[in-house]
Amino acid sequence: MQTIIWNHLSETEKRKVIMRPVQQNGKNIQQAVNAIRENVAYNGDRALFELCEKFDGVKLDKLIVSADEIQAASSRISVKLRNAIEQAKTNIEAFHKAQQNQEIDLETQEGVRCQVVTRPISCVGLYIPGGSAPLFSTVLMLAIPAKIAGCKKIVLCSPPPISDEILYTAHLCGVETIYAIGGAQAVFAMAQGTESVAKVDKIFGPGNAFVTEAKRQVAQNSTAIDMPAGPSEVLVIADESADPEFVASDLLSQAEHGADSQVILVATCETLAKETALAIERQLALLPRAETVRKALNHSRIFIAESLEQAVEISNEYAPEHLIVQTKNARKLLPYLDNAGSIFLGAYSPESMGDYASGTNHVLPTYGYTKTYSSLGLADFSKRMTVQELTPKGFKNLAETVEVMAEAEQLAAHKMAVNVRLAKLNI
Repeated sequence: MQTIIWNHLSETEKRKVIMRPVQQNGKNIQQAVNAIRENVAYNGDRALFELCEKFDGVKLDKLIVSADEIQAASSRISVKLRNAIEQAKTNIEAFHKAQQNQEIDLETQEGVRCQVVTRPISCVGLYIPGGSAPLFSTVLMLAIPAKIAGCKKIVLCSPPPISDEILYTAHLCGVETIYAIGGAQAVFAMAQGTESVAKVDKIFGPGNAFVTEAKRQVAQNSTAIDMPAGPSEVLVIADESADPEFVASDLLSQAEHGADSQVILVATCETLAKETALAIERQLALLPRAETVRKALNHSRIFIAESLEQAVEISNEYAPEHLIVQTKNARKLLPYLDNAGSIFLGAYSPESMGDYASGTNHVLPTYGYTKTYSSLGLADFSKRMTVQELTPKGFKNLAETVEVMAEAEQLAAHKMAVNVRLAKLNI
């Protein structure tokens, strides 16, 4: 990791050094995803079977995972892991239940009643990556709020062979239908529907560059998605009180997600920065994914800030997915932290806790989108509607205001809708 003293940089250099690595979502990926979209649109299930054999090396005779298969997978989960998943589920449920919307119902003036009512999104699709690290924890993060919100149908797609952990967790969380479909084709199947796959209204979940491109495309064609996605990232703010071993472990835990991940340390103490760099090398030698981590570290940074105030400024400008604060009194900085997907305060709040079991959601905006997007929550699985109801008296008292405004905007029919009612009331 390159160490940079922030005050030695010009404004132009500062903007440059906090830029993310360029995402490799080039024309080749876009063209490949376009071909998959068209194939699924025209050939439905047949395309899904062919693409599964081509990309996953698995020849399926059905797309839906049976209840017997789910039961068999669940029986193979150790008691220790079951207990861990169930504890995580309890915490995540508690945090997301607390987010349930309060109904708004008030009179803006006498006889004019306005409300906000919330309804669940009817049908949602969850995408769970497979591969060498099947993300069963993401099942918890997506399925639990979907159930609490009251979504009528929840379907899940994951590349075959689906791990026992994913099947068990999905069943535990009440997912009704599981499809053995991965990649961009899963996104298009859920967005468009096929003979076997239910069409959904909104798609949630992370994935590789092909999945990300597929989600981008369906979002432009009437199927909603959770949020824009980019490589995973963390920024750590640390002062002289921080433990370099703790800081190093937090940086490494994020770097192991992928070679395109980025980790940033903003330290107010050069000694701490040097000790952290040494701790990274010691801990790196113990990691099975060390090669991946080293690639991520190649485009990661250590910044030396002159104060905590400056460290906060750097963090707010970078707008990280995960923000870890390891300072003497971490909570004191919270009012000044504006842009982050999820914040971890104090030495004993590593990102791992939020990733798995503290209760917060680990599906977060990345690539600077935390300036405008929020972490996934219960609200993402529902939509709001406003309601208004006017009594004759309330209507009459507000009529002139609306008539004047409608006339000023030259919308005669709007004014007429008021006029005809006033005429009735004045008979």
